[in-house]
Amino acid sequence: MDRRQLLGSALGAGIMLGAKAVYGFQNPAGASSDVVIERDLPGKPYKGKVLAAIQPHSDDIPIFAAGTVAKLLGEGYTGYLIRTTNDECAGPGGMGETVLANERDNNEVARVMGFKQVFDLNCRNHRMDGDSALELRARMIFLFRLLKVDTIICYDPWGHYEENPDHYVTAACIEAACWMAAGGKDYPEHFAAGLEPHSVREKYYFARGPQLVTRVVDISSTIEKKVDAMLANKAQGPAGNAGARMRASLAARKLKLPILGNDDETANRQYVRHFLLKRDEETGRKYGLKFAEQFHYIGPESSNAIEEYIRQNAVPL
Repeated sequence: MDRRQLLGSALGAGIMLGAKAVYGFQNPAGASSDVVIERDLPGKPYKGKVLAAIQPHSDDIPIFAAGTVAKLLGEGYTGYLIRTTNDECAGPGGMGETVLANERDNNEVARVMGFKQVFDLNCRNHRMDGDSALELRARMIFLFRLLKVDTIICYDPWGHYEENPDHYVTAACIEAACWMAAGGKDYPEHFAAGLEPHSVREKYYFARGPQLVTRVVDISSTIEKKVDAMLANKAQGPAGNAGARMRASLAARKLKLPILGNDDETANRQYVRHFLLKRDEETGRKYGLKFAEQFHYIGPESSNAIEEYIRQNAVPL
């Protein structure tokens, strides 16, 4: 995955739409009311709900949504991590070594974040635009019905200028599967096996480039969990052992960065904090937050207008 955006400004700032007052948050001066600020909620308000975090590659969720995932899991969601590719094209050694290294990293991300289970679909890396979209969609419909998924976090199918076919193919298939999983006629063999139609009602879509942003999630309280997830991606993520390598490189030049500390573990963690969270810092700054992640959020559809009219206006016979 191309990491060009990570150390630069957050993309899509030109189409950011402002902030809406939620949970006591006040709009910044001049902001519109089209973006919701989602803050921490006390207790376990989402106990019993199911979250599916879906990523083509083992480092996508850690980079773009780990703070939000940690927040939702902490508020009661049961979480599942779904990876659509085998990550064969990004990592160390030969192809087999790369696949194994990324599988281990993906499992470690799931462990440190608290996911209940991992599903690897093992599509060929960077080749998903040649795979059957019908098959991927069918597999996701099955998982959504099996797991009774309420909420997904995934790449935005409407994000702009996405280069990676794994990203946009996954996103498009997921969006269609969310809708079709609720149908009573698609894949009737599922019903014969004991599954039922199930609607995925909430979507948090993230993107590498410009997108329509409708929700900003305050991740200030879960930022260390995001650091943990990013550090788990040693094979291809931008974190890995980057801090230790920088520390060693500077030492060879008789130099030192005090922020990197005196050991490799500290160096790696501080590298993430100081160099890889710029996007989250800049997003947060726009909304008066320390750290934030941004999404195109699609929530449950409003109640049927006809039924609502009947509720408000019907009188006894």
